[in-house]
Amino acid sequence: MIGLVALPLATILIAAALFVPTYRRLQRAEYIRTYEWPPGLLDKLAAHHRGFTRKESALVAQGLRQFFLAYLNSGRVYVAMPSQVADDLWHEFILYTRAYQAFCQEAFCGFLHHTPAVALAQGRKKDNAGLRRVWLYCCRLDGINPVKPTRLPLLFALDTKLNIPGGYRYEPDCAQLRRNGDAGSQCGGDFSSSSYDGGTDGMGDSGRSDGGSSDSGSSDGGGDGGGCGGGGGD
Repeated sequence: MIGLVALPLATILIAAALFVPTYRRLQRAEYIRTYEWPPGLLDKLAAHHRGFTRKESALVAQGLRQFFLAYLNSGRVYVAMPSQVADDLWHEFILYTRAYQAFCQEAFCGFLHHTPAVALAQGRKKDNAGLRRVWLYCCRLDGINPVKPTRLPLLFALDTKLNIPGGYRYEPDCAQLRRNGDAGSQCGGDFSSSSYDGGTDGMGDSGRSDGGSSDSGSSDGGGDGGGCGGGGGD
């Protein structure tokens, strides 16, 4: 009789162990999607980029949300920022110290440190892995094949769409552009290539529903399976 009771109990405990992390991650994702920015934050972005309309500022805010969701869904592993204008908004957000700390605690159960916007580069394995990771999870959010993209996730399209001076210009596939001698664009197809640093760290994340990661990059926070973890950047 004890054995018959123990078996369903064990099944319930296993199911709970699988369900609770997923539920927590979904709660945090919903918090990120619906978070109300501090008053005046988007005005500061518009002041930094003269001529920005409210619609354009809101588009950048949507891109920053996508970055935060990518970090959450990766299991809070190291991420790198691919957009200059989203990075500008992130930096302004951090200056609202208490609001940003409260946001991070609720969204990630720990502080997400700022990392400047970067592009894939030779010899920068950690940043490259962080960019690939963001690319992978942003593609999943937007329903894009991360290996053979035909369009860009919003976060990677922002700088070009808004014509940001010094921004990072991405194309889904640069093969034709490079044949025409255009070497000024970053390519979505490059994220699955090992040509930059001999590997594809960041593209191997398992994407499990609990937000965990099997990627070889170092974890700064861990998944959602228990207590609060640490932050993500440096």
